[in-house]
Order: sequence, then structure tokens, then C-alpha cells
Amino acid sequence: MSNKTIHEPWRSFFHEIDESLNEQTALEILGGFVVTQVYGASRSTADIDVVSITPKKLSQKLLEIAGEGSPLHKKHGVYLDSVGIAPLPENYEDRLSEIVAGTFKHLRLLALDPYDVALAKVERNIQRDRDDIRFLARTVPFDFDVLKDRYERELRPILGNPEREDLTLKLWIDAIEEERKSNQ
Repeated sequence: MSNKTIHEPWRSFFHEIDESLNEQTALEILGGFVVTQVYGASRSTADIDVVSITPKKLSQKLLEIAGEGSPLHKKHGVYLDSVGIAPLPENYEDRLSEIVAGTFKHLRLLALDPYDVALAKVERNIQRDRDDIRFLARTVPFDFDVLKDRYERELRPILGNPEREDLTLKLWIDAIEEERKSNQ
């Protein structure tokens, strides 16, 4: 993933964040930004969903300068959004990949892998999420055994309503399989 380029306005936005830093800082990211900038979906997004900022002591500073309503948001029309409640597979950190490695002096962007991005959307499951899942399933393409195994082992045990999410995952897979059959 490290050879991907980030398009405007994100490139300038992240360069300005990088210039404000004086130590190595990592953002763990997911959501629409990863789907569009890393995997190439054509939909737009104005935020970058951030799971974690390391070091933690910089979280408040970064959200003040680059969060919703911040000076950088007003300048570039995009912003950092701290994700507090998205369910994440237990070992997602082991699968993070740095995108645009070496582009910034201090800033590192660490994207969740596509299966983890998909599974983070299982509870919310709005139309945009379903569109992203179908896009990732075509682009990656998804191996359903990996998706189901990760869901069962790493996500299902921590979900509040696992029976509902079991059905959501089944419906996603059924829809993707149907799409694959119709494209053969």
C-alpha cells in the first residue's frame, strides 16, 4: 500500500498537519478515506476516520487544528474525525499498512486492511457502507473464508447484538456472491 498517492485536497491537508508536528505521529485510519484514497472508489468523503493517534498526547492538538470546524477544515474542506464507537476486529493493529510511506517528515498514515474496514461497518450498515463493502469485495477481491473467520474469531465476541450482525454479514456475502455470478 505504501506506493499509493494521496490526491488533493488531502495531500495539502496532511502536509500542513505534518508541518505542525515536531515528533513522529501515527494516525490509524479507516472508512471512506481508505476506500476512496487507497482502493480507488469514486465516491467523495470530507472526513478521515481516525481510530487512534499516537502519541495520545497529540490527539487533542490534532483535532483542534484539523478536526471538524478547525482552521484546516475551513481551508481545505476536509477534516479528521475521531471514531469512538466503531467495532474493530481484535487484532486489526497487526494488519495495519502504512500508506504513502516517506511522504511526510513526522506523520504516518496507517490504514486498516480491507477486511477490517468492512467489518468495522457491520453494526452501522447504512447504504454507503454496503456500497463500500461491495466495492472492496470487487476490488480486493474478498475471500469470504477470511472475512467470515475474522468476523467469528475477532469481532463477533465483542458485538452488542451479534445475531443481528450475523445476519448483516450473511446478507452482504449473499449480495456479493449474486453480483459475482451475474458478472460471469
